[in-house]
Amino acid sequence: MFKLKLYGILFLFALLSACGNGENKKAESETADSLNVQKVTEKKNILVFGNSLTAGLGVEPDEAFPALIGNKIDSLNLPYEVINAGLSGETTAAGKERINWLLKQKVDVFVLELGANDGLRGIPLSETRKNLQSIIDQVKAKYPDAKQVMTGMEVPPNMGSKYASEFRVIFPDLAKKNNMALVPFLLDNVGGVPELNQSDGIHPTPEGHKILAENVWVVLKDLL
Repeated sequence: MFKLKLYGILFLFALLSACGNGENKKAESETADSLNVQKVTEKKNILVFGNSLTAGLGVEPDEAFPALIGNKIDSLNLPYEVINAGLSGETTAAGKERINWLLKQKVDVFVLELGANDGLRGIPLSETRKNLQSIIDQVKAKYPDAKQVMTGMEVPPNMGSKYASEFRVIFPDLAKKNNMALVPFLLDNVGGVPELNQSDGIHPTPEGHKILAENVWVVLKDLL
C-alpha cells in the first residue's frame, strides 16, 4: 500500500512538473514571438528635408512626393517611415539653422532637397554650397551611420548662364564629396512642363509630384 501511495505521489509530481515545463516553454515561446513582432514592427526614419517642393505647396499633404514615397514603401512592407520636413520658402541658410531641431528624432536616411530658393534669389553660390555642407555635416555628426541622398536642382536661364551652370554643379559635387546618393535633377520631366505645374509655373501639380516621387524612388530604393 505504501509503495502504491509513493508511486502515486511520484506520478503526480512528474505530471505537475511536465505541466510546469509546458507552461514555461509556452511562456518563453510567447515572449520570443512578442520580441520578434516588436523587431519587425520597429520602423526606421527617412527624413526628407526641404522647401515648398517637399512640403507640397498647393497640393494636399498626401499628394506631395514624400507621402507618395511613403505609400510605395508601405506597399512593399519595408520597415521605414517617411517624415516630411519641408518648409515653404526655406533657403539653405534657414535650413542650416533648422536642421538641428529636427535631428532630435532618429534619422536613418536623410534626403536633402534645398537650394532652389537660393537660386531664385541669386544668393552667392559659395554661400549656398557652404550652407548645404553645414547641413550635411550636422547630420553626419549626430547620425554617422545615416545614409544621405542629395537631390539636384537647376535654376531658370534668366539667372544668367554662368550662374545657372555653376549652380547646377553644386549638388553633384557635394554628393561626391560626402559619399551621398544623388538624384541628378529633382524636377526632371516636370520643370518647364505647363500641365505638370501649377499656375505659378514653379510648383508641381499632383501629377507632377508623382513624377518627383519616381525620380527620388529610383535612387532611394537601393538604400533601403
